[in-house]
Amino acid sequence: MKIMLLDTPPVVLWFLAGLYLILIAASIAIRIIRPKMDEPEYRELYLRVRSWWIMITIFSLALVLSRRASLVFFALVSFLALKEYFSIIPTRRADRRVLFWAYLCIPIQYLFAAQGRYGMFLIFIPVYAFLLIPLRMITIGETKDYLRAISTIHWGLMTTVFSISHVAFLLVLSEHNTEIVGAGLVLYLAFLTQFNDVAQFIWGKTLGKRKIIPKVSPNKTWEGFLGGVATTTLLGGLLGPFLTPMSWPMALAAGAIIGVGGFIGDVTISALKRDLEIKDTGNMLPGHGGILDRIDSLTYTAPLFFHFIFFFYCR
Repeated sequence: MKIMLLDTPPVVLWFLAGLYLILIAASIAIRIIRPKMDEPEYRELYLRVRSWWIMITIFSLALVLSRRASLVFFALVSFLALKEYFSIIPTRRADRRVLFWAYLCIPIQYLFAAQGRYGMFLIFIPVYAFLLIPLRMITIGETKDYLRAISTIHWGLMTTVFSISHVAFLLVLSEHNTEIVGAGLVLYLAFLTQFNDVAQFIWGKTLGKRKIIPKVSPNKTWEGFLGGVATTTLLGGLLGPFLTPMSWPMALAAGAIIGVGGFIGDVTISALKRDLEIKDTGNMLPGHGGILDRIDSLTYTAPLFFHFIFFFYCR
């Protein structure tokens, strides 16, 4: 694999370095406050920060080594998320022979992304997979709970593969507009999406009183939602001109889209977990839960941000 580290834009490398400075500060902070915390509380915080070290390191390596490494990384994220999704939803015994075709959609979808084939990228899962996977289920001959089975499989594909693959396509948008730096767009999206989750949590804990959707996510409040969106919008406006081709007014709009979209993605997966009566979707990421717990917001922000950029900068 050809190493492309030296071709990585300096702004991307400086931004990644800033993320590591934040991690170092967080690691030092939890050691300082450890005497004031209960052991279970400290353990959870320690595991959370350690998982962030691992995730950011893998993400950074994938981003700076080569475009191919980045595409493989996001395809792997989709695979793990889809696998985790299938592990928590109720499936029929007959569906096991259909899941292979769902997993096969991942390399095909990411191949279209790698080749920059915008048309096929957009319609492969929503159209072709939507039509062909039910056909495979029909040939098996099991009709009991057919509607529930096909709807849950397709929703999982749309959420974990189609939505997340938009992050990968950001990497090849430079072929549509030479002013675009794909790694910068990915960093902008990923950082603001995760920052928005943290900002909404902090605002909610600090000022939150009025619950927004108590039956789905009791801890979500209007104060947390509005404060988080406002903070994410402002930060998006500041970072946009450095990491993306956007001017600050357009970057403010992108930040607002990510803030609102991130909230919807978060509560959508929360509704899924509440329906399944589970706390986390998995335990792959200690302190965070599963892959779906970590990318829930991204399932909405990725396609929304991608099409915002494509519409205004790639037409």
